[in-house]
Amino acid sequence: MAGAIALTTGSAFADDLRWKMPVAFATNLPGLGSPAAWVADNLTTASDGSIQVRVYEPGKLVPPFDILQSVSDGKVSAGYTWIGYDQGKVPAIPLFAAVPFGMKPPAYIGWYYFGGGHEMLQETYANKGFNVHAQLCGIIGPETAGWYSEPIETLEDYKGLKIRFAGLGGKVLEKLGASVTMMPGGELYQALEKGTIDATEFSMPAIDQILGFNQVVKYNLFPGWHQQFTAQYMLINKDEWARATEAQKALVEASCTAATTRGLAEGEYKNGKVLAEFQDKGVQADQIPRDVLLKLREVTQEVLEEEASKDADFKRVYESQQEFMESYKIWDTRAYVPADL
Repeated sequence: MAGAIALTTGSAFADDLRWKMPVAFATNLPGLGSPAAWVADNLTTASDGSIQVRVYEPGKLVPPFDILQSVSDGKVSAGYTWIGYDQGKVPAIPLFAAVPFGMKPPAYIGWYYFGGGHEMLQETYANKGFNVHAQLCGIIGPETAGWYSEPIETLEDYKGLKIRFAGLGGKVLEKLGASVTMMPGGELYQALEKGTIDATEFSMPAIDQILGFNQVVKYNLFPGWHQQFTAQYMLINKDEWARATEAQKALVEASCTAATTRGLAEGEYKNGKVLAEFQDKGVQADQIPRDVLLKLREVTQEVLEEEASKDADFKRVYESQQEFMESYKIWDTRAYVPADL
């Protein structure tokens, strides 16, 4: 019996995998960074040590915005990141990361797993020359619409605003005259404090409070129109992925699928309590006026159509998502009890 077990284990895990994995987010950030640490631990346990992933906190091995290139070049075997950071290199990639006025998390994972999203993501990277395998490995619900020193009451309030804003939402604000910049989460508190930026978005309340934005500015706006879902991925060098056995690949896929569920659950569990306590900390949690949201949606549509006209992958993925949402909306609007009941 022992020999049979050894033979089975040997055939399933022919070669041990030892991967270094830099991450874009500190692993103490719930739902955003925590899934990376959980996946690394789970892979070691589930593989009985055949797969060992060493996590490197942001900037310790690779700068957060260099993870894709480092994985593709084989400088590291894997990385964990929000892939929307790479929209300058892969224009279609934000559609897999966060879409303004886009899908809620359940809808996104429905499309990703069953609507061809996973396969299109691999093709999108390959078409731009990147040697990576991408695995959905975390998702959280809506972000806040950002932290400001003054409320946003009209579209004119964005004009001239120096703001950190990510992905396609940043392109929307640029159209409205904002000065949009990108920087990692760990730099944002100091940038706000020094006045390098006037405002910032980063993530959901349970994360933003850890980063301390409320200590500098007091207006936190909702809803997170620019990121109704935020998806993180484990990027694996494609040559490294090819040498993994089918059993090892199955463990990576299963662990990342579990991490996606756990990340969403952690955010949903923690955000309400944090938000409820904001008022005691002097935070003004306001809703963006509906007329402003409607105008933001109009500009978003312009941006999405412009991007689709410039890149074939963007057009193909965007049309796939839109087609899915036509039928999903029927279910979404009819099946769920309204939030105010």
